Amino acid sequence: MDETEATRGPQCDGAVTLAFSILGKRWNGMILDALGADAASFVRLRRAVTGISDAVLSDRLAELTDAGLVVRDVDPGPPIAVSYTLTDAGRQIVPVLRQLGRWAEENLVVQHASG
Repeated sequence: MDETEATRGPQCDGAVTLAFSILGKRWNGMILDALGADAASFVRLRRAVTGISDAVLSDRLAELTDAGLVVRDVDPGPPIAVSYTLTDAGRQIVPVLRQLGRWAEENLVVQHASG
């Protein structure tokens, strides 16, 4: 190890940084998990991700689409129907999210507000 490496300290892996630039945003992991089972409409996603507003869900779906994890499909109808599905890359993250959920159940203490 040279002096520069020693003074710089530990560095986060660039790929981890990239992954958490998407997955670290509030709601994104939950949206991907909700889409893990099947395609879903906007309304179905809003119901599955409790507490998210329509505006934030719309923004997050656009971000996940831009990141190549979600596809927006429009059926011209009538009536017009929009659904969201995971891409291959999106499907690959679902087992990781489920494993993370199991880890959280086993290792994180959930604090409930008293009163």
